[in-house]
Amino acid sequence: MTNDIPLGKETRYPEQYDPSQLFPVARHIKRDEIGLLEGLPFTGSDIWNAYEMSWLDMKGKPQVAIGVFKFAYDTENIVESKSFKLYLNSFNQSRFESWQQVESVLLKDLSHSANGDVSIELLTLEQYQQTYPVQPFVGSCIDELDIEISTYDYDANLLKNDANKIHVEESLVSHLLKSNCLITNQPDWASVMIEYKGAQIDREALLKYLISFRTHNEFHEQCVERIFTDLMKHCQPQELTVYARYTRRGGLDINPFRTNVAGKTPENTRLSRQ
Repeated sequence: MTNDIPLGKETRYPEQYDPSQLFPVARHIKRDEIGLLEGLPFTGSDIWNAYEMSWLDMKGKPQVAIGVFKFAYDTENIVESKSFKLYLNSFNQSRFESWQQVESVLLKDLSHSANGDVSIELLTLEQYQQTYPVQPFVGSCIDELDIEISTYDYDANLLKNDANKIHVEESLVSHLLKSNCLITNQPDWASVMIEYKGAQIDREALLKYLISFRTHNEFHEQCVERIFTDLMKHCQPQELTVYARYTRRGGLDINPFRTNVAGKTPENTRLSRQ
């Protein structure tokens, strides 16, 4: 499968609209690896913000927009990020009758590639700034804890909680999450918010665990699902939400959200590094 992915290969940028650039990657491959074989323990979505969108109107005048794309957690596939960038670039010299036509084309192509529910919002720069201003995650940041790190290899066994402590409901935030692209090994930087209800999670253990992703190779969505699964296994909270906001690459940022809280949905909370 990985031999067919456009990442890490010499790139020919399309000059006209080309939906064939989109490359789907089956979600079940990594979900099977982490043991999600019989039903998913979460709901959620993946929010993509596309900051480098442009096309031509029927008179040849360039249009620019910021796109917000939301992929449901249960789409059959994720869209490989470089292929998404190449696909969006194929709009640059293509003419469309209206913004509505562009939205319709995007929805058709992305729904087909992901094989599931996708929503799309095209915004002017002014609309985007008003709708999605920069604001921080709400919660207690654990990054100032004075800990010693001896390994940067992913290790779920670093997690622990204390069942003797009173149960809490809290939100913990870290900006130290870093993983690497599964194919190119390029660094992926993120902030993560973990909201839970249950026996208190050891904050030092949690921070060491998050830092252990530093040399781990996996796509954004897969890292978040791994974090969710590990927390449920080792800490056993009654309720859990994991939301990561990754910095952009190629004009795209990817923000996976997973929760087991009924009816909970993410806000597109744009952080300072985005």
